Amino acid sequence: MEKTWNNKAWFMVLPVLVLVAFSAVIPLMTVVNYSVQDTFGNNQFFWAGTSWFSDVLESDRFWDALTRNLAFSAIILAIEIPLGILIALNMPKKGLGVPVCLVLMSLPLLIPWNVVGTIWQVFGRVDIGLLGYTLAALGINYNYVNNVFDAWVTLIVMDVWHWTSLVVLLCYAGLVSIPDAYYQAAKIDGASRWSVFRYIQLPKMKRVLLIAFLLRFMDSFMIYTEPFVVTGGGPGNSTTFLSIDLVKMAIGQFDLGPAAALSLIYFLIILLLSWIFYTVMTNSDAKT
Repeated sequence: MEKTWNNKAWFMVLPVLVLVAFSAVIPLMTVVNYSVQDTFGNNQFFWAGTSWFSDVLESDRFWDALTRNLAFSAIILAIEIPLGILIALNMPKKGLGVPVCLVLMSLPLLIPWNVVGTIWQVFGRVDIGLLGYTLAALGINYNYVNNVFDAWVTLIVMDVWHWTSLVVLLCYAGLVSIPDAYYQAAKIDGASRWSVFRYIQLPKMKRVLLIAFLLRFMDSFMIYTEPFVVTGGGPGNSTTFLSIDLVKMAIGQFDLGPAAALSLIYFLIILLLSWIFYTVMTNSDAKT
């Protein structure tokens, strides 16, 4: 018997496709249009070809910001992924502690990005901030406004505080989905705690870890609000990531052509790296 297909379901998807077209595709086409043209005002545009892309790729400004982005994302992933796994492994699986821990883990994720930046901006100030004042009282010369190392440490600690909970919740969901039969078999075989983690828990968490890895990479690589609020890209340009540089170029300098070219290059880098990470991790998962 030949199977029939009901194509009426496409009518339910059509409003979503129209919404995506207006909210994503059309603005993207506008950016593409600006990236290949130049304007001298009065809404008069002139064909520029790929000159803006060449200017961006040949500038030290772009490569310095890209290096800072990659370094920041690498540090964030190296801290948050292992820390999230560790916390999830030690969270209770039964009893009253489960909802309490889940609520506590969810609280940082509910705070808007600009509020997080404001909290840590005040928290780190030496005159009125609890962290800055405490470190100063201990004799530690801490100043995220003037010291590059302090600025980076502040941003990293802030991001870890804000987003580690996401990794924890994803890992915890993977852990609670493991049937008790696996643990009972491991107990009968006399498996060590490390063996249980290596051969039972970690393989079962691979898919959620892939999601956590990709989400945290994209979020950290596109970070804008928090460092802009806390450091404004300073001291100097030490915390000026690609997102901040893009806004400065588009709004501060009103260089629409180079800004559009930079935004497209930025988008392609995120897309390429995410695809590489996804391919590598899925291939390794398939081999195991």
